[in-house]
This record gives sequence, structure tokens and C-alpha cells, in this order.
Amino acid sequence: MTVGEFQRLIERIYFTKDSGRGLSATFMWFVEEVGELSRALARGTGEEIEGEFADCAAWLATLASIAGVDLEKALREKYAQGCPKCGQTPCECPGP
Repeated sequence: MTVGEFQRLIERIYFTKDSGRGLSATFMWFVEEVGELSRALARGTGEEIEGEFADCAAWLATLASIAGVDLEKALREKYAQGCPKCGQTPCECPGP
């Protein structure tokens, strides 16, 4: 499944509910999900970690949809040529 296909799938499942909640409130749900991912990475099982990554991706996709952003296009435009700062793959920027 491509990122675009995933975003459209999440739209079919959740867009009405999530857009009705609004961008700010939906973002708060996303942040909560990132917290759950953090806990899973610290002490979860492989299956739990995978599930939390999937949940974060779903919330990110729905946020992009509410904001009118084509997530696949945004990713391609920003990262297709390598690091946005140095243009290299792998990144050769100094620091972390």
C-alpha cells in the first residue's frame, strides 16, 4: 500500500468523525498516540510496538487530510532528493 492509498483508506474510515472534531482536537489525539508509542518502545512487545506505529501513522494521515495536505506528495517533494538540507543520501549534515 502506498502512502496515498493509506491516507485515502484512513479518510474513508475516519474523515467524517475526525474532521468534525477539528484539527486542534484531532492533533491532541495524535499527541496521545505518540505517548503510547513512546511507552511501547520503552517496554512493549514487538506486536504492541507495531500497533502503536500504525496508530501514529493513521492519526498523522487523518491530520494531513483535515489540513488538506496530500501526505505522499509532501513526503516526495521534501525527501525524494535526499536530505532537505545537504541533499545527500545518507545525510551528511553535522550533528544528530
